[in-house]
Amino acid sequence: MSDIFELEARDPEIYRKETRKNTLILMAIFIVLAMSLATLSVSFFGHPDGNNFKWNAAGVFTGFILTTIIFKQILLKQPWMSSSLYGWKLKRCLMSITNCMHQVEAGVEQNDITAIKLLRFYHLGLMQMHQLESNDGGVSELQKPIQKLLLKIEALELDPQQTRFDSAWIDSIKQSAKQKSV
Repeated sequence: MSDIFELEARDPEIYRKETRKNTLILMAIFIVLAMSLATLSVSFFGHPDGNNFKWNAAGVFTGFILTTIIFKQILLKQPWMSSSLYGWKLKRCLMSITNCMHQVEAGVEQNDITAIKLLRFYHLGLMQMHQLESNDGGVSELQKPIQKLLLKIEALELDPQQTRFDSAWIDSIKQSAKQKSV
């Protein structure tokens, strides 16, 4: 079964504001849990004149585990986490393409439609990520590869608005590369 991801229009200012707020909330939860559990573990198991490092570390580690559970079970389901979740999913999609970029680029050279779709999504997704994170330098670096791909897309009469990513395309590209190498 494949996962589908669709690029969404997002306001960069709102995105940054929401992700900063979400990060601060998560950090606050971790700090409170880690410090509280470290203090409790030292007070219950520690020794007044001994080295209590292991009890402090155990409390911090337990705080980390509890923060992770709270994040996965409660926070991720909250509507105010949508910007962070969207950014995380977009970055995962981009990374999965990056991990097989040499195969994608080889497919584009051979006019493989799936590879062209992947590379176009990659360019659009990377541009959006740079805009959301206010990285103007990253956007300007993409202009030459984007123009080269757009010329190919136009020549093949394909839709340049590739805002959808299907994880099955990655498997298809890898499979094609395996078959060509044999």
